[in-house]
Amino acid sequence: MTALDNTIVNVALPQIQAELALSEADLKWVAAIYQLVLASFLLLGGHLADTAGRRATLLLGVAVFTLASAGCGTAVSGVVLIACRGLQGAGAALILPASLAVLSHDLPPRARNAAFSAMTATLASALALGPVVSGVMTQHLGWESVFVMNVPLGCVSLLVGFVVPRRGPAARSSPTPPAPLSLRVVALACCALAALAHCLIEGPENGFVSVPVATSGVIFVASAVGLSYEVTLGRNTALRLLFRQRPFVGGIITQLLWGLSVSGVYFFTSQFLQNGLGLAPTSAGLAFVPVAFSLLVAAPFIARTARRWGDGRISAVGLLMVGLGLLMVALGSSQGSLIPILPGLSTIGLGSALAVPLTTRALESSPDHLSGIAAGLFSAIREASGVVGIAFVGAMVSFVEHAATAAGSGPADAFLSGYQAGLCLASALVGSAAPIALWALRGRDGTTPYNMNTSQPGP
Repeated sequence: MTALDNTIVNVALPQIQAELALSEADLKWVAAIYQLVLASFLLLGGHLADTAGRRATLLLGVAVFTLASAGCGTAVSGVVLIACRGLQGAGAALILPASLAVLSHDLPPRARNAAFSAMTATLASALALGPVVSGVMTQHLGWESVFVMNVPLGCVSLLVGFVVPRRGPAARSSPTPPAPLSLRVVALACCALAALAHCLIEGPENGFVSVPVATSGVIFVASAVGLSYEVTLGRNTALRLLFRQRPFVGGIITQLLWGLSVSGVYFFTSQFLQNGLGLAPTSAGLAFVPVAFSLLVAAPFIARTARRWGDGRISAVGLLMVGLGLLMVALGSSQGSLIPILPGLSTIGLGSALAVPLTTRALESSPDHLSGIAAGLFSAIREASGVVGIAFVGAMVSFVEHAATAAGSGPADAFLSGYQAGLCLASALVGSAAPIALWALRGRDGTTPYNMNTSQPGP
């Protein structure tokens, strides 16, 4: 549900705008407010998962998300729709860290790779199929259906959450002192992410020197400085404890590089398929199916492969395969048809599946009482890197496109040149994460658990 809502609304936007008489600014906020609130409140969701409990936070998030989806489906004005979309983001901010914390700490160790592979495949499927599902439902059932579909899914999720028995308390070798994240750190992180997202969303439209955007930039800088002070010099030790874990630090850096590259490529590949190859939105959405299919095919074998070859080596190979897939898409895009880029998209999906053990071990390395914060930080990095990635890769696309236009190329050829340059930049970014994966999981194999009760990873 949370992944679909990142993409499923886009195809329905023209119908929403026509029926609710929205302005261009209102329509932009309908699309942006969900990810903005989600990125801003993920750390708060992680904090609640650690203080109120992973299970309770997860069920609360599902309930909020379900009610907000019903509100979106019955909205009669743009203001109501935007407000309910923001509430959806708040519910998703509770769901994501709590669900990741459940996977990393409430499952048997041998089941975790399989669980994370299943989640990765589900997220990829939702992202790839979102435009297709939205196009079909909007055309035949109306735009309201893309929100109302979450209501039965949410009700089933709540039922499963209440029926599944609680896991007994894990045995501890020694008591773990509580080290919750202070609300001051949560507030600063929320302000920083919200201000950064606002700058990147509104800056290209209204100018980065406009008063609202410049104010957001000042808020971001001030919040980032305050957050840095809290982490390095403040008395709160939660984040400092997490950043002592080598697998966690490596996982965060890798997640950032992966998000900067792949998120930007997804955005511009959709434009290339529709504007460059002339595909309809539904057909363009179907073009991403090989990514999800490769993930689904590879997922059952990840745990066994990691146990045989080691988490670090498998994750590094996966990241290199993602980089190779991006280069294959760049090479195939010059052929003028869809077929040559499909092998590259499949390679990206397979490589992303192989990189799953890095996320598993990174989240396992966090102490049990900080599992929610760790998962929230991971999710926040993913969402923030997605927004930044579109702007970062987009800057390369725009620069090369303008240079090609100045050199006399036509609009289509200029965009293709910029798109290929963006793919090469993205490939370099994700490829640079491979040695970081080897460093983060150095000396680890797929069978050695981490010591959850110390500030350092187990031997």
